[in-house]
Amino acid sequence: MNAAFAPLSGPELKSRVLRFARGMSTEISPHDEDLIPALANRLPAGTTVYVAHTPKATVEDVVRIAVKIESSGLRASPHIVARRMPSERALKDALQELRDGGVEQILLIGGDREHPVGKFSSSLEVLETGATVEVGIMTVGVAGHPEGHKAIGPSTLWSALRNKQAFAQRTGTKMHVVTQFGFNPDAVCAWDSHLAEHGISLPVHVGIAGPTPLPKLIKFAMQCGVGTSLGALIKNMSAVSQVARLATSPDDMIIGLVRGCATQPQTRLVKPHLYSFGGAMAAARWVRAVVDGSFELHPESGRFVVTG
Repeated sequence: MNAAFAPLSGPELKSRVLRFARGMSTEISPHDEDLIPALANRLPAGTTVYVAHTPKATVEDVVRIAVKIESSGLRASPHIVARRMPSERALKDALQELRDGGVEQILLIGGDREHPVGKFSSSLEVLETGATVEVGIMTVGVAGHPEGHKAIGPSTLWSALRNKQAFAQRTGTKMHVVTQFGFNPDAVCAWDSHLAEHGISLPVHVGIAGPTPLPKLIKFAMQCGVGTSLGALIKNMSAVSQVARLATSPDDMIIGLVRGCATQPQTRLVKPHLYSFGGAMAAARWVRAVVDGSFELHPESGRFVVTG
């Protein structure tokens, strides 16, 4: 880990983990629709649950499930994917249906389709229609990429984030950044330290991989284009020493972020967002345990183990 990480331990470290984890969000996929009642019983009331727009799902699926989540006592944040939106009319209809169902926030992302199904190529183009403001969805998450993006250069990423922030300031939208998941807290903290110099003051919800076996993590990392944190490992699966230097469990990642950002008084990292990778209930159990403080620190390993 980074030599600049703060030497936090014991009660102070646990207290900081609890503060950082407060308000942690998680996600489900459309095939998890039947789990919504169980998730509502497991997660703290009001927990934000993102609804991923997976490749086989429709916009209508995402809207329907988001409304169900909202009515269950949880807070829904459906993915609105620019490149999967067939038209501006479809966008406005979806947003209006969400708002009519009590949904107050969305995660707006560009999407990874090479060719858009409609007129939108980027999330900024969706924002510039004014549709979110028109229907009254005034809390919007946008994507962040601490380790870069496989198809977009860093200057373009910073420029896009500044333009989205300017939209938020101009319209009164409450905007936050949700980062891609990663396994290198050093890289996330380094990115965080550069936000101010690029003019970014938005709060950041840090993407963290949920409790998932390593082979499955690698599969999702390859599919999602996660940056350098797993690059060497994917090329050489026998490189055990490389695995040891990565935060491949959510407790590793949270501990690394808490220690790393303790040295950055202007950090914009405010809470974790736990990616579930199809394990929605396992993720929910982990979130509940951590938020409740049902975990034990292991000083020797620098990890913690949930006990709830």
